[in-house]
Amino acid sequence: MTERTYNIAILGATGAVGTRLMSQLEESTIPVNSLKLLASSRSAGKKLTFKGQELTVEEATADSFSGVDLVLASGGGSVSQRFAPEAVKRGAVVVDNSSYWRMNDNVPLVVPEVNEADLQGHNGIIANPNCSTTQMVVALEPIRRAFGLRRVIVSTYQAASGAGQTAWDELVAQTEAHNAGEKMVANILPVKGSDKHYPLAYNLLPQIDVFEDDGYTHEEWKMIHETKKIMFGDKNSKSVKVTGTAVRVPVPVGHGETIYFETESNTGATSAGIQQALSQAPGVILEDNPKKQLYPQPINAEGKRETFVGRVRPDLENDDSFHMWVVSDNLLKGAAWNTVQIAEWLVELDLVRVPVGAAGKFEA
Repeated sequence: MTERTYNIAILGATGAVGTRLMSQLEESTIPVNSLKLLASSRSAGKKLTFKGQELTVEEATADSFSGVDLVLASGGGSVSQRFAPEAVKRGAVVVDNSSYWRMNDNVPLVVPEVNEADLQGHNGIIANPNCSTTQMVVALEPIRRAFGLRRVIVSTYQAASGAGQTAWDELVAQTEAHNAGEKMVANILPVKGSDKHYPLAYNLLPQIDVFEDDGYTHEEWKMIHETKKIMFGDKNSKSVKVTGTAVRVPVPVGHGETIYFETESNTGATSAGIQQALSQAPGVILEDNPKKQLYPQPINAEGKRETFVGRVRPDLENDDSFHMWVVSDNLLKGAAWNTVQIAEWLVELDLVRVPVGAAGKFEA
């Protein structure tokens, strides 16, 4: 039987994640028949290369998705809100990187190492989680399976690139200005379009996204509810308690997280047992040898697909409680690679098709 090949579109192809979607797709197991690169009108006409072939970026319109089997989207929430339903209406399955569809009850929120089974029964749109959530659940899932999970408290150390290429560029410019004794200019962080902006170079910003009425930022809200949806199938699940603080740090690429977690009692959880579970888990690399100063670092994780875990240790004040340090490339596992990985599973499971009537679930 002839192997099926797929017509694929990348929406938001010229951004930091979009270009990485191309490179991850090049290295994937997906048999590509054709690739269409889509972006805004200002990026239309740019030339990008895929598998040695020069492709021209086109302006995205609703009809761009005619004849497309699979869309890898990284164009932002408003773009996905507009175009994902149009793609589904034309028979394409969409794997979306934006936050727009993540909490929609008709859309599975997927990290393949944790819940690839949720791809079954999709309605044409699959959501890719927040980058900081993704690496956390990859590290927590083998622990949950072995010892249960009652509580999670996370503090993040998130790279500038998590806010986009412009934030990354601004960090570089601020560093150069500071080193030259010049004033650092801030126009983007902590939130583009907000009243105040602060430099990230030589600084820490305890705000990622806007503040909610309860004092948590929307990034923190996302980590709480996305974790519950991915691991327990319900964004408001009471099966685990999750809270956190998200901080932007002057690192170009690679998010770090300190995670405190409580296992179920009477499961015999130990640091050694947790390390064993992590060492055997898909997508995880254990780097944990304090005597040799071996632990994950963003500079070493950049360009890699895996999630790196180290500094696993017991909490000395609370039973069945532990700490660990987790690092991953936020542009790869946190975005582009997780998206392509989902697409690989869709192909593997023969799920690259839109069920009859599914498009109606996303009509305004």
